[in-house]
Amino acid sequence: MFYTQVFVIFFLCASLFGGTINIAIATNVSYALEDLKQEFIKLHPHTKIKIILGSSGKLTAQISHGAPYDLFMSADMKYPNTLYKNALASTKPIVYAEGSLSLLSSKEKDYTKPLALLQANKIRKIAVANPKTSPYGSATLQALKNIGIYNLVKDKLIFGETISQTVAYTVNATDIGIVATSSLYSSKMRAYKKNVHWIPLHTKFYSPIKQGIVILKRGKNNTEVEAFYDFILSDKAKEILQNFGYKVSGL
Repeated sequence: MFYTQVFVIFFLCASLFGGTINIAIATNVSYALEDLKQEFIKLHPHTKIKIILGSSGKLTAQISHGAPYDLFMSADMKYPNTLYKNALASTKPIVYAEGSLSLLSSKEKDYTKPLALLQANKIRKIAVANPKTSPYGSATLQALKNIGIYNLVKDKLIFGETISQTVAYTVNATDIGIVATSSLYSSKMRAYKKNVHWIPLHTKFYSPIKQGIVILKRGKNNTEVEAFYDFILSDKAKEILQNFGYKVSGL
């Protein structure tokens, strides 16, 4: 009887104070994270969220080597599909948002001919994400090749390991960069104006950047993980993501 009572008390305490869920997230989503977290916490005030940011490729490698993550929000569908096929994810990957690319410079630029601008002699360094680990980097290289200027600008390319690092390089170390559009809607980037400092790169030049979410094997049957998963697919989360430049369905 005593042990039963102790168990009941323990269960009630656990329910009351909640647990910690570990979420691996591609860095392009980091700009919308605070808004997403605040809205989720309103609904689940006792759930603690630990965020691990990184490139989708490196996060996938960590998960494959046993990193204790419960849920993965990737910048593409390839990496979540790989995890699912390898039985490391308990849910089939679903698209939660579609990202896009933009040209950005910390200084005002004439964007009337943006593609010619990249080839100009005065543009000596171009920041881009690493295509080996970042889906945004892969999309960037695809765009440069489809436009037909990759061979003309490849020696100018400076690679950031993540989108956030690419943004930092763009602002601090290079003449221009190709970044996730979502980064430009963050509070830290509001000083940079559309058509003055940045301009969207036409989506006809690269495949849609469909971003996928999966509950990982470690998060299976965890109600708090499931709650966060459901929240990301909710209209409220889609509204937030849309406010950060993402394309979402169902709104």
